[in-house]
Amino acid sequence: MTHPYWPAGRSLQIIAGPCAIEGEQMAHEIADRLVEMCTELDLPLIFKGSYRKANRSRLDSFTGIGDEKALGILSDIRARHGISVTTDIHSADEAALAAQAVDVLQIPAFLCRQTDLLVAAAETGKVVNIKKGQFLSPSAMAFAAAKVRESGNDKVWLTERGTMLGYGDLVVDMRSFPEMGAIAPVIADVTHSLQQPNQSSGVTGGKPQLISTIARAAVAAGAQGVFIETHPRPSEAKSDGANMLPLDELPALLRSLKAIHAIV
Repeated sequence: MTHPYWPAGRSLQIIAGPCAIEGEQMAHEIADRLVEMCTELDLPLIFKGSYRKANRSRLDSFTGIGDEKALGILSDIRARHGISVTTDIHSADEAALAAQAVDVLQIPAFLCRQTDLLVAAAETGKVVNIKKGQFLSPSAMAFAAAKVRESGNDKVWLTERGTMLGYGDLVVDMRSFPEMGAIAPVIADVTHSLQQPNQSSGVTGGKPQLISTIARAAVAAGAQGVFIETHPRPSEAKSDGANMLPLDELPALLRSLKAIHAIV
């Protein structure tokens, strides 16, 4: 499926980085390594890092190091490496602020139906990557994409990040990739698809041992890009450590995904 705006062309788009910007040193350490491995594998990279974590289970959960500081780090990474960067936004008034530092605005799954948020993101002229709600069918995402396009912006992508299975688990429906791929370029959010939310501790769990399985299956099913949160030491990450991929394990996975994508 050909879409109006997909800079990766026929290559597999890689979106990767830490869940949250924890600090300058950590962000640059991860970015340096990601650029190195994607350059070696000739894969296009978009660096990801949340400048603010708004959707947290508990009040004492880590939410960020400050908006201005975190967005400044994302801007520095973009300038230093000449790569695109992305972050998520949670309200309409965040769109213009974040757009100054990033190339792709990510709409969280729980907010994918928020009209004012989608319109504000569209009006920045940036790429708008909408995550499919855990409560929506793939075909329903056509309406979210239409809100962006009807606001004058054709640069819209969709991301599969799992569907709720009961109260504390997610499942990935592989039909999502061809169904949403008919609407817009479609990305597999591999690591969030393996979350186990709503745990009694108030801290989200996960199944990181299945990252390679879901990633390979998604690319085989037609995903045009993969979104993978990664960290040198996931157990020390301040957000989503339970479902992140150790940074050292990423090169081998990317090699296999590139090979599968080439076959597909």
